Amino acid sequence: MSDSPDSPAVTTDHADHGDHGYIGHKDELLKRLRRAEGQVRGVHRMVEEDVYCIDILTQVSAATKALERVALSLLDDHLGHCVAAAAAEGGEVASEKLQEASAAIARLVR
Repeated sequence: MSDSPDSPAVTTDHADHGDHGYIGHKDELLKRLRRAEGQVRGVHRMVEEDVYCIDILTQVSAATKALERVALSLLDDHLGHCVAAAAAEGGEVASEKLQEASAAIARLVR
């Protein structure tokens, strides 16, 4: 992970909150991530082989969209599972989860 401002290395310990919302479709997420990984490898190969710029940009766009789909799925799971559970609990936990979700959404739309 990178420590640059554009790609923050955010690690928080949420082990005390039970399983994560994506557990029910983890295999689907991993499949999407493998697809995005393949697309990124394809971009790398295209640059090595001096492929036309526009063709490379098309592949970069596809990889970006694939990662965005993963991110939106994880966000949906987080809202439906983690934030919903915290909202039911109320208090400071709910406030923290809402702030966390808001920050995640802000990172996605930058």
